[in-house]
Amino acid sequence: MNVAKWLLLTLLALPLAELAVFIAVAATIGIAWPLSLVLAGSLAGALVLRHAGGSHIARVRLALGEGSFTALQADSSGFLILLAGILLLIPGLMTDIAGLLLLIAPLRRALDAALRRGRKPAPSESVVDLEPEHGTGCPTSRCPTAAVTRANADPEKACL
Repeated sequence: MNVAKWLLLTLLALPLAELAVFIAVAATIGIAWPLSLVLAGSLAGALVLRHAGGSHIARVRLALGEGSFTALQADSSGFLILLAGILLLIPGLMTDIAGLLLLIAPLRRALDAALRRGRKPAPSESVVDLEPEHGTGCPTSRCPTAAVTRANADPEKACL
């Protein structure tokens, strides 16, 4: 089964699972507490999206306007806070718990590290990767091969 089918199945099963959890909790402790928890979670989600989500969306728009995808990848913590706000906004106890867990900074950093583990790091926009034969001449003294290049070659040809 491919990812799209799993995603569709999850989206269809989530409301049924949320309803089952709500009924089980309401049968255990009464209807007032779970209903107030769901309403409080939705209010908290709206507040998180209003406070943190607005600034994250502004940063995403700025990064997309500049064509800087590395800035988007570096701001995954902001994305996880935005996801936490969305999960809190969705009515349901399971999504509220998931959203609250994403708001805890150490758990958010651990999830971010786990998600980044499989990907190779994005190249920085200020770094140019060259093949070894293209990076032999260095005109500055900070380069370890610059002293050898200047001592053994004509300074005019050192950068060729």
